[in-house]
Amino acid sequence: MTLDLSRWQFGITTVFHFIFVPLSIGLALLMAMMQTAAYRTRHDPERHAKWERMTVFWRRLFLINFAIGVVTGIVQEFQFGMNWSLYSRYVGSVFGAPLAIEGLLAFFLESTFLGVWIFGKDRISARLHLASIWLVSIGTMLSALFILAANAWMQHPVGYKIVGNRAIMTNFWAVMTNSTLIGSFLHVLFSALVTATMLMLGISAWHLLKSHRAGSEPHPVFATSAKLAMIVGSVAIVACMFFGDNQARIMER
Repeated sequence: MTLDLSRWQFGITTVFHFIFVPLSIGLALLMAMMQTAAYRTRHDPERHAKWERMTVFWRRLFLINFAIGVVTGIVQEFQFGMNWSLYSRYVGSVFGAPLAIEGLLAFFLESTFLGVWIFGKDRISARLHLASIWLVSIGTMLSALFILAANAWMQHPVGYKIVGNRAIMTNFWAVMTNSTLIGSFLHVLFSALVTATMLMLGISAWHLLKSHRAGSEPHPVFATSAKLAMIVGSVAIVACMFFGDNQARIMER
């Protein structure tokens, strides 16, 4: 009974948390693309204003999603110790290392520069402000990499030995270059882009349809957002299918 309840609790938390994870990864990269376009068109007031408005609109959704993802992720981290304490004690030397690095390196990278990006506008140079959102995007990808490293080790254990009834890491590089990790990481990245672009396309389509029914001109922000989502989403879907198939073949070996 206790085991079943632990599985249900952890499963529900994981599923709920993962709703927001791919959106954070995908939206962060799309936000970086938008702000790059705004920076490159800074000498064209009309185009610059359009990309700036796009960035402001999608930033709100990104920040809300990021905040909920952090809260649900913290709950999940605690459940590793509460629900699976014996397992965490047994494989903590291996399983805990990439999770610790994710928290100390990747999460602090993205959260620190997210603060710079939010509060630094008009306080720092445009180039540095642009760099901050790219660092946020890189931070979200690194978070995915280190978390997937822990998951990949469970699927394909490497770089460890059993000492005194505990799994002890012997080769960190082997853990981080696990063939299962590389396949799953690329699949997750492009899956995140598919998720984020479909959200962006859906919201943009709703606003464009609303404008059409009102008999007004399509809003340039949502028209451009829809185009961006379709272009990036099309590439991401093809890549997601390719890397998903590749991941399945890796797991089959």
